[in-house]
Amino acid sequence: MYMSPFTFLMCVICIASLGYGANVMAFEPTSTSPSKLPPWSQVEDTDPDPDPGETTQAVFTLNYPRIQIPFEITLWVLLASFAKIGFHVYHKITVWVPESCLLISIGLIVGGIMHSLHEKPPAVLTSNVFFLYMLPPIVLDSGYFMPTRPFFENFGTVLWFAVVGTLWNSIGIGISLFAICQIEVFGVKDITLQENFLFASIISAVEPVAVLTVFEDISVHEQLYIVVFGECLFNDAVTVVLYNLFNHVAALEVVEAGDVFLDIGRFFVVGLGGTIFGALFGFVTAFTTRFTGKVREIEPLIIFLYSYLAYLIAELLDISSIMAIVICALTMKYYVEENVSQRSCTTIRHVIKMVGSVSETLIFFFLGVVTITTEHEWNWGYILFALLFALLWRGLGILVLTQIINPFRTIPFNFKDQFGLAYGGLRGAVSFALAFTLPDSIGRKNLFITGTIVVIIFTVFIQGITIRPLLKLMNVRKTNRNQETINDEIHKRLMEHTVAGIEDLCGQWSHYYWKDKFMKFNNRILRKILIHDNHPESSIVALYKKLELQNAMEVLDQMSGDISAAPSLISLQYVSSTSRPVLLFSEVFETV
Repeated sequence: MYMSPFTFLMCVICIASLGYGANVMAFEPTSTSPSKLPPWSQVEDTDPDPDPGETTQAVFTLNYPRIQIPFEITLWVLLASFAKIGFHVYHKITVWVPESCLLISIGLIVGGIMHSLHEKPPAVLTSNVFFLYMLPPIVLDSGYFMPTRPFFENFGTVLWFAVVGTLWNSIGIGISLFAICQIEVFGVKDITLQENFLFASIISAVEPVAVLTVFEDISVHEQLYIVVFGECLFNDAVTVVLYNLFNHVAALEVVEAGDVFLDIGRFFVVGLGGTIFGALFGFVTAFTTRFTGKVREIEPLIIFLYSYLAYLIAELLDISSIMAIVICALTMKYYVEENVSQRSCTTIRHVIKMVGSVSETLIFFFLGVVTITTEHEWNWGYILFALLFALLWRGLGILVLTQIINPFRTIPFNFKDQFGLAYGGLRGAVSFALAFTLPDSIGRKNLFITGTIVVIIFTVFIQGITIRPLLKLMNVRKTNRNQETINDEIHKRLMEHTVAGIEDLCGQWSHYYWKDKFMKFNNRILRKILIHDNHPESSIVALYKKLELQNAMEVLDQMSGDISAAPSLISLQYVSSTSRPVLLFSEVFETV
């Protein structure tokens, strides 16, 4: 095994970018096989009769096989990180062009270099690597930073679009493509209905990152933002379950009615099992952090280990591991952030963001590389119809499902909101990884990979670049995202309690009623079990501390860009002179 020319070129680029230089005087390879030695390390033997007792010792030796795997992984991560740094040096680029487009573009360039050097694509994105190492950080990032209040207020709508919408897209695209396969002129008559369903489930996974960045920048209203966020998150879980389901069905030579009913039942068992298992691990995590007051340094480690353990055990039990880690993050966040120190809380947030961002960056980067270096099977008729059906069934699904859910919503979605939901259905990391990890038993695997790449590149580049000007042109409803105040929170809580009381009197139960019941159960039982210092405190004082802490962290982030040493609650009184009159209000409450 030797260092390939492309790996050596990447190494030189990375070293040069860091400002280092090296002069290698001599190399003495550890391998004795001349055929495995790199060109620069092969030394001609000029001594015809070497002395058996004579030993030579080189100044430097080359033992590349020992460090090949971690070395190449480090180079790939470093190169992707350099790309992200370069994008944000001139920030106006990322305003109009999504970061995922830029990463794919860099991957295309690197793939072109590898193809010219006759290098094979990196064999790091295997099924196990993706599902066990790269996917968990991405899902944990999304679940941990999910806005809790608006998510549960729109929970029914999120599940409606995530579950029913994904089934709608997968079944609609699969049946439509199977109909195209019956046309002999396209030459794809050998693709079965099960394989079309499998491919349809792959291209039904939507990518939230680029769309949510645009939504935040133009301040779309909260309901549209959270529905897109939640749909993309749970859509990934549903897509992976459907992928495993159709992958199993595609392997069957004859599909009987009993198999269909068993698979439908398994679909719900897998989803509900992941939800229950994730909630259980979330409570166990919170209970564990109750006893970490004397060992603050291991608090972030406890959070990461429990989250990852929930994912792994869900994989062991063959239930939805994505649902497990998402529900674990949503469940533990509220209690964990009250138990751990502020330094640990800041560390947890930054590490989750960092690891999730790196994983998603590498997937988009590899997408560009594989697009050039992989052998493709081009069937333009099938691929173009797959792209057409993906866009068509997404749009029809949003229109139909919105008309059904609107009568049950307090704020219904208008046509502009529906356009944002439909046009924001970009495909990305999950679709690519599922296609790339298809089993070899699928006869048209290369065709499915090519079709998936075309759908991803079209949606990411065309829809991702044009969604911002289109939403601005349509003047989609916006919201005021200014700093939350105590006045706003008091009025929200007052309205929630009032509506819950009215619903209780009228005998109509909505999320306000159930939220009020859960909060009573939480305060009486759960907090006493899961929080180490559950002393009685005015809810207004606790709310004020929370808001001022968030404000202080934002101020520090704007001033220095680094909140690794976040202040304690006492030091918040000296953060900003503008907040001093309000902080005096807190001191009055503290003394009461």
